[in-house]
Amino acid sequence: KKVVDDSLAAFGGVGAPSTWVLSNHDVIRHATRLGLTPPPAQGQGLGPDSPIHPDDAVGLRRARAATAFMLALPGSAYLYQGEELGLPEVIDLPDSARQDPTFFRTGGKSYGRDGCRVPLPWESASPVAGFGPSGGAQAGASWLPQPETWASYARDAQRGIPGSTLEFYREALAERRTHHLASNELVWQPSPDPAALVFRSGAVTVVANTGATPVPLPDGRVVLASGPVGADLLPGDTTAWIVA
Repeated sequence: KKVVDDSLAAFGGVGAPSTWVLSNHDVIRHATRLGLTPPPAQGQGLGPDSPIHPDDAVGLRRARAATAFMLALPGSAYLYQGEELGLPEVIDLPDSARQDPTFFRTGGKSYGRDGCRVPLPWESASPVAGFGPSGGAQAGASWLPQPETWASYARDAQRGIPGSTLEFYREALAERRTHHLASNELVWQPSPDPAALVFRSGAVTVVANTGATPVPLPDGRVVLASGPVGADLLPGDTTAWIVA
């Protein structure tokens, strides 16, 4: 809450919109980062011998909740390529494939940023998942290798599938436009739990439950949820948008 307030005040003080981002090409993807306890130091990266390993299911659940919270905030939101597919950090890149100077400068002690820079999967059955040349000497090669498990994350594997991360992002962006969330004023509301954040933006009430205990949902129609919700309860690690 303080981060949001401080950003709105700082940018608003010079007549500029706040900008929000969860992932970029220099940090561990937030679908992985939010499943780590504790997260590694900035620039350290993750690799096969890292002392901590992510809980992928928890990470993705929290990432979707964080995205729903971010996209409801006033201002500009930036999405990093592949997060709309729910891509995790690639941890098991072979040393021979690494490109980040950080890895070489530290003699391999820091894995660096290659894990968030692997080309995204577009077509599950195509060479290099549709993200690279399909003919000639370079066919089937990409500058960083994609894990075989990424076929399930591909755009064509998620497109039109209810509940997929791709469709969740599309729905969130559509509702963001419909309800003018980028330009509305944020008004904090009383929270039913210390772990929950609640605010209004125009006609939309946003509830983000960062804890493990379900919290009551306000009356109204759920127009977006980052995960399954009950009739009147919002599970942990979940964000919902409600219109009265």
